Amino acid sequence: MNSSHSLTIHPAGGFFTELTVPGDKSISHRAAIIAGLANGPCRVRNYLPSEDCLNTLRAMKSLGVTCDYIDTNQYGPTEIIIHGTSMSLSSPSTVIDCGNSGTGMRLLAGILAGQNFESTLTGDASLCSRPMGRIIKPLEGMGAHLKATGDKEGCAPLIFQGRALAPIRYVMPVASAQVKSAVLLAGLFAHGTTSVEQPAITRDHTERMLTDFGIQLGYEENGISIEGGQTPEACNLDIPGDISSAAFWLVAAAANKNSSLTLRGVGLNPTRTAVLKVLLRMGAQIDQSVTTEGNGEPAGDLVAHASELRGTEISGSEIPNLIDEIPILAVAGALAQGTMHIRDAAELRVKESDRIRTVVDNLQAMGANVTEHDDGMTIKGGAKLRGANLDCFGDHRIAMAFSVAGLFAAGETSIRNTECIATSYPGFEDDFSKVCGSSR
Repeated sequence: MNSSHSLTIHPAGGFFTELTVPGDKSISHRAAIIAGLANGPCRVRNYLPSEDCLNTLRAMKSLGVTCDYIDTNQYGPTEIIIHGTSMSLSSPSTVIDCGNSGTGMRLLAGILAGQNFESTLTGDASLCSRPMGRIIKPLEGMGAHLKATGDKEGCAPLIFQGRALAPIRYVMPVASAQVKSAVLLAGLFAHGTTSVEQPAITRDHTERMLTDFGIQLGYEENGISIEGGQTPEACNLDIPGDISSAAFWLVAAAANKNSSLTLRGVGLNPTRTAVLKVLLRMGAQIDQSVTTEGNGEPAGDLVAHASELRGTEISGSEIPNLIDEIPILAVAGALAQGTMHIRDAAELRVKESDRIRTVVDNLQAMGANVTEHDDGMTIKGGAKLRGANLDCFGDHRIAMAFSVAGLFAAGETSIRNTECIATSYPGFEDDFSKVCGSSR
């Protein structure tokens, strides 16, 4: 990002190009953690060198994991050999800083709960204001001793006193891949069978990766179980491109009157492609081709063509698998004809920002017709957007979503505090310039 940590966007004409988006953030977090528990060296390719994922890698290093960097770019390592500890982590000498990453903190909590040493997880001001009660409850149910010592109840810093864990059968009250993953990872360190029952299907990267590493899982209708005491078998991983990052370009191309954009090597895990289903429902023309099924994670190419978008409803069971994409889908709703309803998405209020409030405020500032609700918003599409001075409130997905909105606004759009984009998409500004030629 430039020295003022802002982006200035101008309207863009049509574009015809292709991109390769960076490695998947969710999978990169899990690769650092599970490879660090394995019984030997694991080569991880296309690791995402974002601030969030680098913080998880640093966390594992502080727990005794060593890494060799095989390939790097200007943002950090992209190919790594992670030397696993055979489930034998070491006591950290300092507090573990997760930065802005809720995923990193919740997954690390799962493995730290069952150690025989004390440790502390903290993060930046935003992360330390986000509720951790959803992982604290099941981990305490397994016998973990942890304290949430933040200024807000149930918030980080989290202090773990090492304890042996007992298995649990945990029925999740709210669908959450992070909670499911924290409990399953803790279950590796428990004596007996731990199971998680989820009220709706959530992203399954943890289960797929554990299976890649030879961990035996059990499946029933809505549940996954894991037997404690297993050690992940070292293997190599190829991380696909992040579909949540691809979503910004899909909307930019689909909403443009004269564009075609190809995205190479994007992860097409069925628990992550809800954003494609919504865009297709809105009338987007997106071609998909699966090119690899490697490492249990399907990947392939996406080609988005200029389309006439129309509003739709996003609600119910599809929300958990869309939670990261709703900001850019809301922008798509403003650019579409007809009305978009977003419901059952109260979880957005406790993300990196209150994403309901920040999306509504910024869309209104650009002239969109949008109404805020407790659990979502209603957007009447078709209003002419105008350039505005916006704040992304330290939220990377808000910054990128409104960069796309600026392409369709009359005049100049300026977005402040965009340094946060590096938490998930280093190189976004370069890719934006390559596609649109309208940022600085």
